[in-house]
Amino acid sequence: MKSTLIDTRHGTDNQHSFSNGNCLPYTGVPFGMNYFAPQTNGDNGSWWFNPRDRVFQGFRLTHQPSPWMGDFSYLVMLPFNGTLSESTLFHAQSSYRPDESVFNPSYLEITAQRYQLTTRLIPSMYGGVLTTSYTQSDAGFLLSLPGKYTLNIEDAHTISGSIINYAGCEDNHFSFYFTMYFKQPLFFESPLELKGEDDCITLSFGDIEEQVIQFGTSFISLEQAKLNLSREAHWQPQDYLSDSNEQWAHYLNKIDIQDKNQQRRSTFYHNLYRAFLFPQTFYEKDSDERIIHYDTLAKEVKPGFLYTNNGFWDTYKTVYPLYSLIAQEKYAEMLEGFLNSYRESGYLPKWLSPDERGLMPGTLIDAVIADAAVKNIRPDLMPEFLNAMIKGATIQSENSNYGRQGTKDYLTYGYVPADYHESVNHTLDYCYSDFCISQVAKTLNEPTTSEHYEKQAKNYLTIFDPNTGFMRAKQTNGAFKEPFNSHQWGGDYAEGSAWQSSFAVYHDFKGLITAFGGPEKFQEKLIDLCNQAPTFNVAGYGFEIHEMSEMAAIEFGQVAISNQPSFHFPYLFSYLGKPEFAQPLLKQLMIQEFNDSPTGFPGDEDNGSMASWYIFSSLGFYPVCPGSGEYVIGMPLFDKAVIHLSSGETLTISTSQNQEQQQFVDHILYNGSLHERLVFDHDTLTNGGTIDFSLGIVPRPRIYTEEQLPFSI
Repeated sequence: MKSTLIDTRHGTDNQHSFSNGNCLPYTGVPFGMNYFAPQTNGDNGSWWFNPRDRVFQGFRLTHQPSPWMGDFSYLVMLPFNGTLSESTLFHAQSSYRPDESVFNPSYLEITAQRYQLTTRLIPSMYGGVLTTSYTQSDAGFLLSLPGKYTLNIEDAHTISGSIINYAGCEDNHFSFYFTMYFKQPLFFESPLELKGEDDCITLSFGDIEEQVIQFGTSFISLEQAKLNLSREAHWQPQDYLSDSNEQWAHYLNKIDIQDKNQQRRSTFYHNLYRAFLFPQTFYEKDSDERIIHYDTLAKEVKPGFLYTNNGFWDTYKTVYPLYSLIAQEKYAEMLEGFLNSYRESGYLPKWLSPDERGLMPGTLIDAVIADAAVKNIRPDLMPEFLNAMIKGATIQSENSNYGRQGTKDYLTYGYVPADYHESVNHTLDYCYSDFCISQVAKTLNEPTTSEHYEKQAKNYLTIFDPNTGFMRAKQTNGAFKEPFNSHQWGGDYAEGSAWQSSFAVYHDFKGLITAFGGPEKFQEKLIDLCNQAPTFNVAGYGFEIHEMSEMAAIEFGQVAISNQPSFHFPYLFSYLGKPEFAQPLLKQLMIQEFNDSPTGFPGDEDNGSMASWYIFSSLGFYPVCPGSGEYVIGMPLFDKAVIHLSSGETLTISTSQNQEQQQFVDHILYNGSLHERLVFDHDTLTNGGTIDFSLGIVPRPRIYTEEQLPFSI
């Protein structure tokens, strides 16, 4: 079973100032409503777990998608023995041995050295089970409830309650409900209701050898939490484990990797696990098995799917294109959930946690929709999605959390003026979104709309400076903002400088190459991007942010693979017909910057986005332009990969002469015939078959026709 290969501490050794993934060691079912992880330092804000800590404060039920977003609806559960001097996590915490603990996607198992007790936590979609083996007398259980809470001790076997804590939410009373059933009885005198804030509640069981605690949770109501638990009331711990293992096997078995290097194979599956954590399920099933969810804006329960904990600025590039190949059924369901977010808020979501947080430039869910449209995923939803996309492109919300920023000015000037923070990225993202609108309209046979937005997608040319070869902020009078420093991060650029932000023209690199003055000048710019020092200027922020530190930590020039804006950089050489420039770069990035350890990422992993970059790149192709239906060919890493596609077909990718010194693709065979294009079409991949990469130690340059180059409008 592939899940046994995975240690969830992958990418978890982080601090505020430097990221090796900024992951948490999540145990849960794929796309689970809740996740669980050991808390090692609750006083350390969002960085409440570190793999080097030897302190165990309890099992944290968490919904934190990123340390930069914060947690919501969380609590901590800690079995203990004896009497505590104070009812706090600090006074109850114990040392533990990280190397003897189990950090698995399907279950957690930790021995608290102080108490010599071992607890195994196994999750389900809406709850889970805790089994604790006590070896000392006076068994207890500490429940930490940060925030406003209610707790009802209903009888000797049952407690229930609710908690209010969140980093941000439209509903000031947004509550999380839970109920717990104890197999061994509590010390119980009579029903008791507790209310308070930021407390730890201790429960006692007396002298017992084992306690089994089943729990259910809900974002809807306490009755719903009890209903969710009732559906698992007959389960034994092994049933929970079998269910969790089966769910992980369903996704992890989608791709079979064979390779002589087992560490790289392990790295692949660690990344594949990360790709199926987010977005998280935010819907439940009522007593009639109907799908329902809580709408935080209307503050009422609504029908239909809903998902949360996802930033589309990060994930549109890689996560959803991966789902389009191997998880189409789930992708289809997520689209329905995102449409419900639009119906309830009036705008398509940008950063959900639990509802709209309004972070990052652009409205890049547009790419998720367009990629689905051109791949014929949920065509029934596309008319309403098109209306939603056009609304976001034309009507500016009074609430800055929703929709585009500077919409009116963008439509007036053709760019977002420098008055707006990160104006360059806003402009480029709107151009790409306009392309995505055009693509959806095209699938719906609406040529007038398609042509209008395809023309508008060329607006990136309004901020391109041919003298410097960069995208630059412009004033409302049409003049470029001065002074200009190409290495200055922030201000006009999001999490980067002009170097990281000037190549976000995914839909029209042919047009950008022309604006540069031809292929030679564009090639020289890409070489300059790669072959310079990873220097940066902090003036836009006023201090060094962690993304700067992470780029500077590796010697890959301005190719800041540590952050999403740089993900496509190596593949840009293919638009020049020079894929041999990219192949050694891709191989070295994968080999040097990714592994299966707690420091296994070069920067923030971000909801599966960086993990999915590795998955695509290691398979040998990458979706530079979601919404085009193409994948640009790169450099495969493994001897063999067998992909079990959502279409029901199987795609087998084999790589011959796959040694360290083989850094170039000599030729490619698809189903036995020479493949000369620099891309694979989505339909080609989903039809299955065989792709054979033959590698070499020196490049074999070719001259490519226009039709063999990647897509551009």
